[in-house]
Amino acid sequence: MKLSTRCRYATLAMFDIAFHADGEPTQVRQIAERQDIPARFLEQIFQDLKRAELVDGKRGRNGGYFLRGDPSEITLGDIMRATDGPIEVSFCQNDDGEPLHGACPKNTRCIPAVIWGEVSSRIKALYEEYTLADLVRRAEEAGLSKGAPGYMYFI
Repeated sequence: MKLSTRCRYATLAMFDIAFHADGEPTQVRQIAERQDIPARFLEQIFQDLKRAELVDGKRGRNGGYFLRGDPSEITLGDIMRATDGPIEVSFCQNDDGEPLHGACPKNTRCIPAVIWGEVSSRIKALYEEYTLADLVRRAEEAGLSKGAPGYMYFI
């Protein structure tokens, strides 16, 4: 299972807001700079996150994006669904190529499909287990500094 670039960038952006913003709106430009994400692409991603009601925006001089919920309540699964749709691992497909949910009509005793269904359930549960608060805690434990990018000036 491979995460899309859109999902990876959304996770980085949401983490950035949770870690650096202290509840204040954060401008896309700042997030893009700190996380090395193209700002135009990030704006598109924020539209997905806004539709999913994970972030909201504030216009104006001190505007930017902010989390709509507590970081301990926003899961990686929430972010994945906002950017990539439902979290699915499927073994079988319908004739149109879409994932098949449930028993395979071609073979009702298809054990691999049953196992892949169990794997899918476990993966979904794992994505729901981790929150933005967990990412922030790990960043703090790793000694990541808050604020702007770490520029060093020598005189």
